[in-house]
Amino acid sequence: MHIPDGFLDAKTWGTAWGASAGFTGYALYAAKKKLSEKTIPLIGITAAFIFAAQMLNFPVAGGTSGHFLGAILAMTLAGAWPGFLIMVVVLAVQCLFFADGGLTALGANIFNMAVVGGILCYFLMSVAKKVLSKRLGERGAVLVAVPVFSWLSVFLASIACSFELAISGTIPLNVVLPAMVGVHSIIGIGEALIATIVVSVVIQTRPDLVDFYEGSRKIMESSVGEVSS
Repeated sequence: MHIPDGFLDAKTWGTAWGASAGFTGYALYAAKKKLSEKTIPLIGITAAFIFAAQMLNFPVAGGTSGHFLGAILAMTLAGAWPGFLIMVVVLAVQCLFFADGGLTALGANIFNMAVVGGILCYFLMSVAKKVLSKRLGERGAVLVAVPVFSWLSVFLASIACSFELAISGTIPLNVVLPAMVGVHSIIGIGEALIATIVVSVVIQTRPDLVDFYEGSRKIMESSVGEVSS
């Protein structure tokens, strides 16, 4: 999924850099509302976990391997825009210090994994949670939505990557798309399992640390109200 240097032409990586820079600029503005003494350590811990998890590759098929993406997990725990910034930092560190993804392709990697696989899928997951909550309750809706959209985040990011490679003339779309989608459909299963396990454990032990789970905030607000009264 991490595109190296030389695989994208200038118009493709330049456009991706511009789009990713715009999203990052807005994220820096929007994330300020989420920052507090409680959320800053959570953001740091989440970033460290995703960075470490992305460095571990697991076998898929035919000698290929995949790794954890983490965008939906980051946004589920920290919120959409703080989670987006977590992904930007992780991808930038991997690029600059571990040569995992090229510098010219960094904008495309951020766009694929943090915008398409993150913000877009988080928005869709939020809509799905509202619908599912009517039948399953909020906690049930979260635990159903997280694995589905974690898988979808990997799937859609692989499609975006395929189109970028095809537009750049690196490899024909009819070759790269089925190859990328086939492998990442399997990788997405691992993504869904990891994200669901982490979110379910945190909801069970510290639900107040899951930004996507509003029920914990309502409980805390009612508790504060009872104490103050």
